[in-house]
Amino acid sequence: MKLHYSILLFIAISTFVALPVPANGQTLAAPEESLSLATIAVPTQGDVTYTRPTRAIKLHNYAFDAFGPYPIAGAAMAAGVGQMENTPAAWGQGTAGYGRRFGSDFGIAAISTTTRYALAEAFKEDTLYYRCECKGPLPRLSHAIVSTLTARHGEDGHRAFSFSAVVAPYAGTMTAVYAWYPDNYGARSALRMGNYNLLISAGQNILLEFFYSGPHSLLSRMHLNNSHGAPDPGSK
Repeated sequence: MKLHYSILLFIAISTFVALPVPANGQTLAAPEESLSLATIAVPTQGDVTYTRPTRAIKLHNYAFDAFGPYPIAGAAMAAGVGQMENTPAAWGQGTAGYGRRFGSDFGIAAISTTTRYALAEAFKEDTLYYRCECKGPLPRLSHAIVSTLTARHGEDGHRAFSFSAVVAPYAGTMTAVYAWYPDNYGARSALRMGNYNLLISAGQNILLEFFYSGPHSLLSRMHLNNSHGAPDPGSK
C-alpha cells in the first residue's frame, strides 16, 4: 500500500471515528482519559486518579477493538485501496477480489488486536488509552505518540515500554503473509505493512487525545467504550 493512499485511508477512518451523534437517553459509562505511556520523558502531571481496569472492562474493549464497527469499516476501506491498486495482483478484481482483500484486512486487524490484548495480559500491561493530564497541544501530541509504544504497569499505573504494543502491529501482517498471501510476499512485505499498522495506532491515539467528543459520541451511542479507552472512574 503506497504511503499517500495510506494517509488518505487514515483520514477517512479518523473522520468516521470522530463523528459526534445526538444525545441518546441511556448511554453507558463515558470513556476516560487512558492508555499506555512510558518512562520516556513526556510532559505529564502525575497519575493521581489511576485505577487499574477490571478484566470485564478489558474484555469489553477487546471485543469492540477486534470485532466492532471500526475494524469492519477500516477493513472495508483498506480493501478498497487494495482494489484500486490491485494488490495483491493474484487476487484479481471484482467482487471476489474485494472479498478476499476485505477478509484479509479484517483478519490482520483481528489478529493484531488479539495479540495486543493477549500479550498485555501475559505481561500485566494496561494498554488502554489515558488522555493526557497535561496542557497544550505539543505535550498532548507527545503523550499520544509515546503512548503508541508504552503501557501502564503495576497498581500505580507507572508508564514503561510496552512489548505488546510494539509486537502486535506486526503479528497480523506476519500471519497474513505466511498464511494466505501469495508466495511472492515475504517478511519484508509484512514489516512494511506492520509499519503502517503502527502509524495508524499512533493516529488513533491522537484522535482519542484531541477529538474525543464526550458521552454523546458515536461510540457511546453504541453503548460501547471508546477504542482503547477505559471508562470514567466516576461512572457507575
